[in-house]
Amino acid sequence: MAQVSARKRIWGWFFFDWASQPYNTLLITFIFAPFVKELIDDGARAQSVWGFTVGAAGLTIALAAPILGAIADTYGNRLKWIWFFSVFYVLGASGIWMANPEDLTLWLVLLCFAIGLIGMEFATIFTNSILPDLGTRKEIGRISGKGWAFGYLGGLVGLLIMLAFFAENAETGQTMLGRDPAFRLDPDRREGTRFVGPLTAIWYVVFMIPFFLWVKDPKVDAPKSGALKDAMRGLRSTIRSLPQTPSLFAYLASSMLYRDALNGMYFFGGIYAAGVLGWTVVDTGVFGILAIVSGALFAWLGGFADDYFGPKPVIRLCILVLCAVAISIVFVSRDSVFGIAVDPTSRLPDLAFYIVGAVIGAAGGVIQSASRTMMVRQARPDRMTEAFGLYALAGKATSFLAPLSVGVVTGLSGSQQIGVTPLIVLFLLGLLLLRWVHPEGENA
Repeated sequence: MAQVSARKRIWGWFFFDWASQPYNTLLITFIFAPFVKELIDDGARAQSVWGFTVGAAGLTIALAAPILGAIADTYGNRLKWIWFFSVFYVLGASGIWMANPEDLTLWLVLLCFAIGLIGMEFATIFTNSILPDLGTRKEIGRISGKGWAFGYLGGLVGLLIMLAFFAENAETGQTMLGRDPAFRLDPDRREGTRFVGPLTAIWYVVFMIPFFLWVKDPKVDAPKSGALKDAMRGLRSTIRSLPQTPSLFAYLASSMLYRDALNGMYFFGGIYAAGVLGWTVVDTGVFGILAIVSGALFAWLGGFADDYFGPKPVIRLCILVLCAVAISIVFVSRDSVFGIAVDPTSRLPDLAFYIVGAVIGAAGGVIQSASRTMMVRQARPDRMTEAFGLYALAGKATSFLAPLSVGVVTGLSGSQQIGVTPLIVLFLLGLLLLRWVHPEGENA
């Protein structure tokens, strides 16, 4: 640890956010998700299928995350776990290449996507648990915010590369720059858009190099015999004792709901815009650029607000903003904007949704950064990885709820607009539970 400067360790940690963010930006939200709608050619059905896929992956993450965290706290070697789950990330992302419209095995493509998503989320558990090792209690909010902002910039650069050189318009076969896809990829078989998977995998491999060079785990003693049983016993004890730690319990429950709702916005944003507004992959990409730029800027600024005010008021404000956005989405369609009828050729619905995207990016970046610093304040220092395993459990225990509820409501109503209304309820419940969270947790 002494051979690598503190500054390098922090920058190495930042690079995980930079390397992993394209999975969220390119696959979950702005490129692959709307492409699924094209593959299925039915907006409501695509939104429903996407919800079931993300929900199944989330359930897997929820069941395994706290167990992995408890084991890691006992055995150490967090970096080895990150190496291991990075393999899932790379293989899963690469499998998106198989999404050939002319010879499609949809279930296999979605399985690859789910494997990559699981790998990313599990690797994130271990990288998040390194955060308190990087600075003092008063510094970690700023460090977290800068890391999240750096990750957003990585997603932005990846998205710009994808739009400029690879993602082709379905009608013209050309990219946003009016060029054929790079590397002579065939636009008729959508090879440019399908390249989003391999590009995401290559990006991760290249930019994880600084992480593994500069981020080191403290040396740990070899685990004693029976350490695994001790880890599981400790985890059971932690879960049983949650009612005796009311601040931690309330925070896990609150974050479980509001993060689920936020993820629902990310998961369905691209598919919603493609189905309701008729956007192409390129249109959705422009929307993504605006969201990412605002996300990077406000995540950086939010880190300073986190250090000054503490994470709790920052989280509360972001929930209120996101709840307002979720309500607004329902009132934007091709034919009307907030109840005002518009011509189907009008650009007003598009402009309204661009603004919505910028606000989602801004509030989403801030709340995710502040949420992980809040978790550090709530957790026991000697069980930090276990705590972030529980944090992942809280984020995924109901992660199937938003996608599945959106999928079910969309399927029953046949309307994508009505289908997103469950997100509003989740935000409000998360805000309610936050009132029982102490800013310093049980450590106060």
